[in-house]
Amino acid sequence: MSRSGYTDDCDYEITWINWRGAVKSAIRGKRGQAFLYEMAQAMAALPFPRLIADDLASTDKVSFSHWGMIEAESVCAIGAVGKARGIDMSQLDPEDYNTVAGTFGISEALAQEIVYLNDEAGRRGETPEERFNRMRKWIESNLFDGPASPPLASQPWGSEK
Repeated sequence: MSRSGYTDDCDYEITWINWRGAVKSAIRGKRGQAFLYEMAQAMAALPFPRLIADDLASTDKVSFSHWGMIEAESVCAIGAVGKARGIDMSQLDPEDYNTVAGTFGISEALAQEIVYLNDEAGRRGETPEERFNRMRKWIESNLFDGPASPPLASQPWGSEK
């Protein structure tokens, strides 16, 4: 089983249909939309436009062509929100989606979906930068337009404001 808790053994098609409905409701709901918007803002504030897989946060080496390698704190999509909120993610088990969901104030279905998309939905060998762009596009495609969520496409991703 993966960090998302997703498995391939859905014994009944109705179980899968119910789960996808729960995910869709979580994304469309008020808490889900607020969290996606917050995640977009947190990702935009990251010093480097990159996301890691399989952990909420870790120290990673980032390559710069003329400066060599530097150490940087790297995060996954949910970890970007944790970093922005100042949450000590070293105390969280990244594989315990119940605790992660509770800590971030989102439904378990939404937490599992974001973790699955962050960790497993990309192609094999995907770089952290490609993962960042893929997750950013997924967030943009799931945010509703309205007064609470201004257009994100015009914002500079990965740059400080």
